Amino acid sequence: MDCSVCWTLKRTYESAASEYMEARSSAWFRMCMDVAARKNVEMERARYEFEEHHRVCVSDVMAVALLSKRGVTNLKQLVA
Repeated sequence: MDCSVCWTLKRTYESAASEYMEARSSAWFRMCMDVAARKNVEMERARYEFEEHHRVCVSDVMAVALLSKRGVTNLKQLVA
């Protein structure tokens, strides 16, 4: 992943997912599900932003185009 935006969005998603899991596993989760619900929304937003950017990211599109130009249809062919 060469794109700095992709990298930043992925790290944001990973951080949000970690915070959500922490909120879900905490002792007070059963008493106050509101906090975990907000963390879940933040996590899903971060995931959506990452996926949306990843679909249109020039560096990733170029990598796929170069691989398909070489006739590589899956990663196993690239390793071989």
